Amino acid sequence: MDFYLTVLVQGLCYSCIALGIYISMKIFNIPDITTDGSYALGGVVTAILLTRHLSGYIVLPAVIVAGAIAGAITGIIHTKLKMNPLLAGILVMYALYSVNLELMGRSNLPLIGTSSLFNSIQIVNNPNQNTFIILALFVLVITLIIGYLLKTDFGIAMRATGSSESMIRALGVNTDRMKIIGLAIANALTAMSGYLFTQFQGFADINMGIGMVIIGLGSVIIAETIINWLNITSLGISLVLVLTGAIIFQLVLALTLNIGVDANLLKLVTAIFVLLIVSLPRLKSLKS
Repeated sequence: MDFYLTVLVQGLCYSCIALGIYISMKIFNIPDITTDGSYALGGVVTAILLTRHLSGYIVLPAVIVAGAIAGAITGIIHTKLKMNPLLAGILVMYALYSVNLELMGRSNLPLIGTSSLFNSIQIVNNPNQNTFIILALFVLVITLIIGYLLKTDFGIAMRATGSSESMIRALGVNTDRMKIIGLAIANALTAMSGYLFTQFQGFADINMGIGMVIIGLGSVIIAETIINWLNITSLGISLVLVLTGAIIFQLVLALTLNIGVDANLLKLVTAIFVLLIVSLPRLKSLKS
C-alpha cells in the first residue's frame, strides 16, 4: 500500500510540471527546455528560504516569481530577439545551472531541522497519508486556477495565439506578450513542482532538474493519447487527464524498478516508454 501511495505522491509532485508542459507545448506549440532549469530553481529557492526558517507564505510566492522570471526571459529571447524557442530554452536552462549553483553555494542543500509544507500541516496521523492529502489539495487548487484562467478572455487569447497566431494578431492581440506570459506561467508551475518535491525528498540538488522535461512531456503525451482515443473536447477533463498522465508515468517507472530492472537503465526505459506512447496513435492509424 505504501508503495502505491508513494507513487501517487511523486506523481502529484510532478503534476505541476505536466501542467506547465501542457501550456507551453500544447497551447503555444513551443518546445520549452527551460523546464529542467526552472524545476531546479524552484527547489533551490525553496531550500534556501526554508533553511533560513522563512514562512511558507513567503517561500511559495518567491518560487512562483523565480520560475516566472525564468520563463519570461525565455519568452523575451524568443519573441524579441527572434531566436528559435528551443534554442532560447536551452540557453536559459544552461544559464540557470550556474545561477542555481551560485544561489546554493554548493551542489546539495539538505532541509535538516526545517518546517516543510508536509509537517507543518497535520490532517491525519499517518505521515504518508498526510503528505498525499496535502499534495492532492494543493494540486486541485492549482488545477482549478489554471482551468479558470484558460477559460477567461485572457486565457482564450492565449489559446488562440497557439492555434492561429496570425488571426489573433489581426484582432489586435499582442502575441509576443502572450507568449512571454504563457512561458512565465508554464515555468512558474514547473518551479512549484521543484518546491513540492524538494520538501518531499528533504533536500535540493543542483542536478535535480535533469530529465524533468521528459517527465512532463511523457505525462502530457499520455494525456493527449487518452484525449484522442476518447475524443475529449472539455478543457477541464483534459487538465485532469494531464494530472493522471503524471501519475501513470510515475507508476510505470516505479513498477519497472519493482520488477528488478537495473536502476542504471531507468532513463533508457523512460525514453522507450515515451517513444511507445508517441508511436501508439501512429501504429493505430497504420493498422486501420
